[in-house]
Amino acid sequence: MPVGQPFTQLCQALSRPRFLGRVDLHLHTTYSDGTYTPAEIVDLARRSGLSAIAITDHDTLAGIAPTQEAAGESLEVVTGVEITTEFRGKELHLLAYCFDPDNVALRFALDQLRTDRVGRFHEMIKRLATLGVHFEEVDVAHLGTETTLGRRHLAEMLVQAKKAATVRDAFQRYLGDRGRATVPKKRLPVAEAINLVRGASGVAAWAHPSYDCNKDALLELKGLGLGAVEAEYPAFRPSRRKDLRNLAQEQGLAISGGSDCHGPGQPHRDVGASSISHDELARLREMI
Repeated sequence: MPVGQPFTQLCQALSRPRFLGRVDLHLHTTYSDGTYTPAEIVDLARRSGLSAIAITDHDTLAGIAPTQEAAGESLEVVTGVEITTEFRGKELHLLAYCFDPDNVALRFALDQLRTDRVGRFHEMIKRLATLGVHFEEVDVAHLGTETTLGRRHLAEMLVQAKKAATVRDAFQRYLGDRGRATVPKKRLPVAEAINLVRGASGVAAWAHPSYDCNKDALLELKGLGLGAVEAEYPAFRPSRRKDLRNLAQEQGLAISGGSDCHGPGQPHRDVGASSISHDELARLREMI
């Protein structure tokens, strides 16, 4: 069997003991702002030698079941979601894991966030119109009610309508965090979001924590029920990863981590580019 060929790598990955595999707990699909389908994520995860993954689409659980179906028995799919929250007046992304995806309260709260995003999406289209950027027709019904609409969808529309050269150009000109057409998202108070996750028998982690993530902030969030910190992340330098791991250990918190893959084009964020061990996933589960 030729060494280094995709089929060879796949066979080698599938033959590895599950406890030796790496785990990517931060992945996005076409159900939010990712460009890979659940089946494509599964294929890439297998090729990368991962033993477990979590689909963490923004404010929706719709990608979990298709991913589990595509994975079958060859790859563990942990329930996951990335929730838009607010902490100390700023946006904080909260990763939730290992929860019951049928929990009514959690699903209702996520439904509310997605509904608000629809209104936000159309408000951004109105703002673009005031800037002289018009669309002949806007129809997002084909994306489905469980898909989370975001700025990337609008950026892709701008590219298709030849109003921007690339998605990056669309963000730079109109849709960046301080862009002229940007509308803020609805954010759940972080205490409410953590309570929902714990009520669904899950564990909450601080996603790609900023430099506001210090001992004081972690103490407050731990008091609210936070169980983990995302210490393994593509944008972090080794020193930052070490600092976050030390902070987590000091506070008795688990470690999370993943690639935050949204699609091709960024090799440092490919599926499996950042990961944690299976032992660290086990520790994460202990926080429930």
